[in-house]
Amino acid sequence: MAARRRHPSTARPARCLAPRAGRPRPHRPSRRTAPGERHGRRCHRGGPRCRPVRFDARQASRHEDLADDARGPTELAEWERIDQLLAAAPAGTVYDPDSDDVVQAELAADAAAAAAREAELREAMRITARADGLQALRELGTLERTEPRDGDEAVRDELTRRAGGYVQADVDAWLAHVLAAHLGHYRDPAAREEATGLLTPPVLAHAALLAELARLAPGADVDELAFTARIASTEPEAAGALAAFLTRVEGTQAVDPPAPASSRREIMPT
Repeated sequence: MAARRRHPSTARPARCLAPRAGRPRPHRPSRRTAPGERHGRRCHRGGPRCRPVRFDARQASRHEDLADDARGPTELAEWERIDQLLAAAPAGTVYDPDSDDVVQAELAADAAAAAAREAELREAMRITARADGLQALRELGTLERTEPRDGDEAVRDELTRRAGGYVQADVDAWLAHVLAAHLGHYRDPAAREEATGLLTPPVLAHAALLAELARLAPGADVDELAFTARIASTEPEAAGALAAFLTRVEGTQAVDPPAPASSRREIMPT
């Protein structure tokens, strides 16, 4: 008997294998969200909990928009790992994530990462507040009399960023001066050593040159040494070489008497 042919108007449309646009992505918890759900589980390898997860993984592999989703395979691998643990354990063993070394290691890593993010957030807030304070002192014209604090190198970077990347000459000069004079936290040799890896070569060369000139001419005022900033900013290597050369020169007494106290700049704590 001849096969019946379906009328074209009633023929079934061909099945489209491409995924539909906007297909919802099912939630598949990762290993780190599963311990609470698996607490107290009694199961053997390939148990009932693994079967629906395997089914979901197979279904996801058939859809292009879900094939690259790693959550399904991750959850499946975790359930299979737990099944293997229970299969090797004595009969009747109850799974407890608190005694699972893998889970506890991941939870410890998560806690450490969260603590690190919190510390970074606090440091960013501190830098922002300090940058605001230094900017206010700049506007008042009292920055050069401000005592430095630990972490001001990062604050310098923040002020430079706010200025669109342009070097802030007054901030660099202030840091060079306080570094050369060992003021604030720079009294600690370890802080001065750390600053060599945080400040730019022009600032470091400026500080070295200021330190040697202050040794050779103890009565020199800050304004008298303003030229050192221009040398360090244009030729930092030459400034550093000059500072190194001056270390070989013996100190001499100043010819002129020291400037009166009213003309000197004093550092005030902030």
